[in-house]
Amino acid sequence: MDRNQITGIVLIALILIAYSYFNQPTKEQIEKARQEKLRQDSIRRAQEEQKKIKKQDFVAQENDSTTNKIQNLNDSTALDSSKIKEIKENYGSFGDAAIGKEEFYTLENENIKLKISTKGGRPFSVELKKYKKFDSTELILFDGNSNIFGMNFFSENRSIATNELFFKAKNPELKIIDASKSEKEAVFRLYAGNNSYIEYVYRLKPGTYLVDFDIHFVGMENLIARNAGFIDFNWKVDLPSLEKGWDWENRYSGLYWKFYQDDVDNLSESSEKAEETVTTRIRWIAYKQQFFSSILIAKQPILSAKFSSEKFPEFDKYLKKLNSTFSIDYKGGKDEKLEFALYYGPNKYSILNKIKVVEDEKLELTRLIPLGWKLFRWINKFAIIPLFDFLGRFISNYGIIILLMTIIIKMVLFPFTYKSYVSSAKMRVLKPQIDEINERIPKEKAMERQQATMELYRKAGVNPMGGCLPMLFQFPILLAMFYFFPSSIELRQQSFLWAHDLSSYDSILDLPFSIPFYGDHVSLFTLLMAVSMIFSTKMNSSQMQGSSNQMPGMKMMMYMMPVMMLLWFNQYSAGLSYYYFLSNIITIGQTMIIRRYVDDEKVLQKLNQNKKKPKKKSKFQARLEEAAKQQREQAKRNKKRR
Repeated sequence: MDRNQITGIVLIALILIAYSYFNQPTKEQIEKARQEKLRQDSIRRAQEEQKKIKKQDFVAQENDSTTNKIQNLNDSTALDSSKIKEIKENYGSFGDAAIGKEEFYTLENENIKLKISTKGGRPFSVELKKYKKFDSTELILFDGNSNIFGMNFFSENRSIATNELFFKAKNPELKIIDASKSEKEAVFRLYAGNNSYIEYVYRLKPGTYLVDFDIHFVGMENLIARNAGFIDFNWKVDLPSLEKGWDWENRYSGLYWKFYQDDVDNLSESSEKAEETVTTRIRWIAYKQQFFSSILIAKQPILSAKFSSEKFPEFDKYLKKLNSTFSIDYKGGKDEKLEFALYYGPNKYSILNKIKVVEDEKLELTRLIPLGWKLFRWINKFAIIPLFDFLGRFISNYGIIILLMTIIIKMVLFPFTYKSYVSSAKMRVLKPQIDEINERIPKEKAMERQQATMELYRKAGVNPMGGCLPMLFQFPILLAMFYFFPSSIELRQQSFLWAHDLSSYDSILDLPFSIPFYGDHVSLFTLLMAVSMIFSTKMNSSQMQGSSNQMPGMKMMMYMMPVMMLLWFNQYSAGLSYYYFLSNIITIGQTMIIRRYVDDEKVLQKLNQNKKKPKKKSKFQARLEEAAKQQREQAKRNKKRR
């Protein structure tokens, strides 16, 4: 370090010291800043308290709504005879069913355990035996009195809600019904007299997640108005949080339905509250979570429905409150039967794709798996998922499966990657000749300059768009993977290296604070992906250097992209970041190999030879020359007028 450098450093230090001294805040400014901080802290505490109160009110409202009518009816001994008489009179012929004690029956196979309550005859809870929550506890799709599943209708000028009444089990001695070896059923009846009842029949086969659910109306023709034409059915569930990332899980949870012989629709999953009324027929309704769903499939189409969704307060044990009120066909016959199917299981493509309840219609239950828009969904459906499942037959480690799948995809795309590099090399070696054209033709004659450049490309046999070809194929695949990994239940709770769950984020460091747009943890796979993107960007920049004039700010944008991806992907699936990291590493390796076999001097020599060969003008070139000619003529006319 010479004397001038030392002098410069000393001067800079003195300037910084002087700047700090003369710009330090006054006592008044310090006091004002302190007061502002106290004000902001007070506002923050008030907001947190308000949020806490809102959450308590929400939970209190939820609890009150489920215990408002017959909270004291579970034990008839707690009621005197006059109260019992009053209750029975309120329910008419269903009066005896208004008094009872809640009991539970279990219908199960090796996949699910369906707990049925005699109060409402409804599914009280469903446990998926082969899966666990993120904390290794039992995975319960829904549980408790917050679940409503029953019909609403008028009988003898009285409003009847079956969810509030007590059913009787046909075989009360069988508390646990095991369907793991053969098909079994659980039957519950809601009596309205000796020979009149509504019957719920649940049937379960071995090795399935599908429960057949039938409703029988026996001797009800005089108790339910025949001219109604329909009966309302209410299905309400509070979706519990099952995964590690509450916010991410909430994004993938919501209410879906399929129109009869038509498309699938859903309520907005990002809205705090959403509702919609549907007046056309519906085939199925689904309460979907990130990896699991509860689906009601109607064998006779639902006539109409009203749907609503409401988010729970952030980081609650529940995600959303979903509610469906729909109308089912009712003709008022002496012996009438309605048939449904209930699916309680994983959002797994191979399982949902095989479910057939209605022979003449595709159920399209796989639409519950978010595989992206039409093109991306097509790639996932016919390429990614079959390849993923094929590798899964032989390999149990999903980190290795992702590695092999990435290698296979990159090998398939390698010819396009090679062609892209060669095209870039051609553009690079022609750069001096393009510079000569730009120097010879002024900027004012942009059309003429462009025409000369295109003529050079034509003679040399260069396609300026050739470098974009592999991106044309790779970009849809990258986006298809963006949808595939977070929704792939195969990756759920599958560990690899430091990642405990490839379907969620991997954290090597939990921060004591949260960074906006980044989060409160550090994902190593995301860091590796960002670093690999920087190396790949640098390599591509050096490869393209001299090939063409870059747009102002383009180079900065290329390097900003890895930083933006680092912020976005920190909360995303570790499997997705891992795939992008591998893809970048393999691309870097392929580029280094191609460089050893592509010689710029030989490329230039071949292009010079191409110039000597006669070339036929393309239609595009002819149109370009005609446009340049018209521009010159217009310029001459303008000059004469002056």
